[in-house]
Amino acid sequence: MRKISYKRIQQCENYFASLGTISHRALFGGYSLSIDGTVFAMVADGELYLRVCEQGVGYSASNPLRLLTLNKRGRPVSLNYYLVDDALWQDQPMLLKMSAMSLRGALSEKKRRGDSRRLKNLPNITFQFELLLSEAGIHDLEMLRALGSAAAWQRLRAIRKDLSINVLFALEGAIQGIHATRIPLLRRQHLLNWAEKLMERSKITLAEE
Repeated sequence: MRKISYKRIQQCENYFASLGTISHRALFGGYSLSIDGTVFAMVADGELYLRVCEQGVGYSASNPLRLLTLNKRGRPVSLNYYLVDDALWQDQPMLLKMSAMSLRGALSEKKRRGDSRRLKNLPNITFQFELLLSEAGIHDLEMLRALGSAAAWQRLRAIRKDLSINVLFALEGAIQGIHATRIPLLRRQHLLNWAEKLMERSKITLAEE
């Protein structure tokens, strides 16, 4: 599957050269296609999927869309990308037009979301960390602040029980706008004591069950 996916990626690089230089990287079991850091398409199992966008609503209304579905930790997850079928591949001008629309739509959304409230722009928060927070229902800085680092950490541990106390410190630092190592000692110790008690109670509960 990897071989046919790379073949499709090379085909996209040739077809969409007029849009800009295409970069790709592994993502969710497939490959994302981006131009200047903006993802506008995905390749999975040798198939191309374009990002769904408002500009392409006319096309999607007359052509039923087959969305990209990938397995994430054993569960099927539908992504906001639609399959480029044989008919669209054969209509090169339309394919290029739809790809340009997907790129513009992705750029517009990136501009709307690319402010200081975006979680990955905070200290200690990587893109993968942002995805985990989103999975836990924490989508922006306001929500993270409202919950606080302790409650946010508990939410994350409900999804991934092996998360360490360092993740708790990372969340606290993100809320304060500082690196985790700069959290005041008193606050750090308070969080550490709280987390250790919480984990100890969890062990007791598991033992009783």
